[in-house]
Amino acid sequence: MEAFQMKRCLDKNKLMDGLKHASAMLSELRTSLLSPKSYYELYIATCDELRHLESYLLDEFQKGRKVSDLYELVQYAGNIVPRLYLLITVGVVYIKTKEYSRRDILKDLVEMCRGVQHPLRGLFLRNYLLQCTRNILPDTAETGEFAEGQDPGKIDDSVDFIQLNFAEMNKLWVRMQHQGHSRDRERREKERMELRILVGTNLVRLSQLEAVNLEVYKKSVLPGLLEQVVSCRDSIAQEYLMECIIQVFPDEFHLGSLTNFLEACAELQPSVNVKNIVISLIDRLAQFATREDSPGIPDDIKLFDIFSNEITSIIKSRPDMPPEDIVSLEVSLINMAHKCYSDRVDLIDRVLSNTKDLFHNAEILVVEHRTPVGRELEKLLKIPIDSYNDVLIVLGLEHFIPLLNCFDYSGRREMSSYLINNVIENTTCIPSSERVDTILTIVATLVQDQKDGPTAEKIRSEDLEEFTEEQSLMGRLVHQLQATSSDEQYQILNTARKHFSAGGPLRIPYTFPPLVFQAFKLAKEFYKLKNEDENWNPKVEKIFKYCHTTISALVKAELAELPLRLYLQTALTCDQVPYESQETMAYECMSQAFSLYEDEISDSKAQLAAMTLIIGTFQQMKCFSEENHDPLRTQCALAAAKLLKKPDQCQGVLTVSHLFWSAHTSASNKPIRDGKKVLDCLKKALKIANQCMDPVVQVQLFNQVLNHYVLFYEDGNDLITIEMINELVSRITEEIGGVEGGSEVTQISGLFNRTIEHIKLKRAEIPDGIYSAFKI
Repeated sequence: MEAFQMKRCLDKNKLMDGLKHASAMLSELRTSLLSPKSYYELYIATCDELRHLESYLLDEFQKGRKVSDLYELVQYAGNIVPRLYLLITVGVVYIKTKEYSRRDILKDLVEMCRGVQHPLRGLFLRNYLLQCTRNILPDTAETGEFAEGQDPGKIDDSVDFIQLNFAEMNKLWVRMQHQGHSRDRERREKERMELRILVGTNLVRLSQLEAVNLEVYKKSVLPGLLEQVVSCRDSIAQEYLMECIIQVFPDEFHLGSLTNFLEACAELQPSVNVKNIVISLIDRLAQFATREDSPGIPDDIKLFDIFSNEITSIIKSRPDMPPEDIVSLEVSLINMAHKCYSDRVDLIDRVLSNTKDLFHNAEILVVEHRTPVGRELEKLLKIPIDSYNDVLIVLGLEHFIPLLNCFDYSGRREMSSYLINNVIENTTCIPSSERVDTILTIVATLVQDQKDGPTAEKIRSEDLEEFTEEQSLMGRLVHQLQATSSDEQYQILNTARKHFSAGGPLRIPYTFPPLVFQAFKLAKEFYKLKNEDENWNPKVEKIFKYCHTTISALVKAELAELPLRLYLQTALTCDQVPYESQETMAYECMSQAFSLYEDEISDSKAQLAAMTLIIGTFQQMKCFSEENHDPLRTQCALAAAKLLKKPDQCQGVLTVSHLFWSAHTSASNKPIRDGKKVLDCLKKALKIANQCMDPVVQVQLFNQVLNHYVLFYEDGNDLITIEMINELVSRITEEIGGVEGGSEVTQISGLFNRTIEHIKLKRAEIPDGIYSAFKI
């Protein structure tokens, strides 16, 4: 209502009445009953109305009215709050008219505002002063020429004006903390946090002055601000204002005044979280150094040394600082060291060394993983891993491993997985046995049981999926153990096996197979170098012995299928590398596979699968003489015939038949082609199929036997005749007709029909060929 009356009087050029209504309107700001939020809403509404008054007064001045009269007049307002709001409004117009010294008016206004000492009312009054003068503050280094009594002021006057206003506002803001009952402390702190931006606006105004350069900042601005921040002795104000200084002023200013700022940090109240302040400054400067348009850190500013020394001073001045805050400071320091000095690995190591010393001084022997200090230490150790993405650089850091070993078992296990993942993701090759020894010692929690950790059995029982994932990770690591020379590679494999052997029977099934396959690769490499290395033969022999010993360890761990497969793979690889003891080693591997089959595999399905693997491997090999080939063939045939179930016997015997037809010996490049033995196998398979009681299974086996007859008949086995095939086809046709329908029978019929179609197509291609006498 009063605002409406004020505007109405101004529209009628009744200035005195308008000022009375304005004073009445402003009297509402004298209230102490509103919360900061509600008072702010009232303040904004009132300030919007005061703009009409300011606009009117400027128009009056342009018409020739004397503003100086008004400046004296409004000082007679009854209450101090409306009086000062009106005085500021008229004073701003007074400055804009340039009739009097701007410097003196600003000084007068900021001094008069001391009259309001109520924290809430005083803060908003001074904020109004700051808002009104934001575009009229002196912003030049020198005043230039001016008429007597019209001193326009210079940048120093603006700095003094804002700093005085800031000091008074900060005192009012801090005073809020100490008013009222102690039980309302939390509410008061919340209200203070709502009003903090009013105090911080002073710093924003200072940063917006164009004439404030680095010299002015170091000489006038920062000392005044820091003096006020330190002297207020209020933790909320100190923490907020130090953060404000970091955020509002340019990076170049911070670089030029680092020591002063950090020294002030050491003088802050013990309850202030200095860690956050220092980290904020470090992170800001690190971002500045890595910006595309950044000139970088000047050579004359030893940024790392300054921060390192000041952080040490801060830690010494605060003996009660929590260890997690100390490590957090080191995290920011190592982050800055990488971003600003990426080529200085020694700085990274210095931070790690400092952290280790801090733990020693604090008598922290073991850092628990899931604690605050454990999480900070994890961040610290991950930075060099992520920054360089090269484990070889990380291993070159002298203090990385001692610091990692400060962790408890859980922390070391977590960091080990992280390190190995980094090696694999970046395909980092570990090129020497010494490096392999180091890295496998670092990640020992994944390699073998630890004194301070659970056994492999317990880990596996508690979380099988995690255990499998970790050990698979170690298996993948083996493929990154790659030397530049073949001789060094052999040393690497020996070193790795030495470490992995300590892992026990639950871990080696994941880590030994990759070692064996890496050894296969190495054997082939040595064979390629046979013209360059005269000792290649004994080296290859040594590698296959390495494979044999490694697989034997898996057998001792009471495993069966895995070592059986590895023995067969070793035999197959041996067949591809013709060295002196080739046949001996291949025979040994095949005989070991047979021994495992006979002694360790009892399940009928596993037996059939293993026998099929053995026969399939043996069929591909060409290094055996007839002397060794014959007993192996015979052993395969006997083993196949001794399978427990008749269907398995039938399939086994059919598989063996290939050994007598397409297998090779070292004596000839041609396959064996023993038609009689093949026919014997087929007849035996047919006989076994006849003995099956289940008609569906029997027909299925007959079908498989027929396919083998057709295969060998087409491949030129003269002992197999078309009459045999006709007889078998007739038998199957008859049996299928007598079996009750079902999905299995449909499937068997489909397979049988495809075989018949195949024979018909062959006969159609060559009517007088091998199938001319085929009957259906």
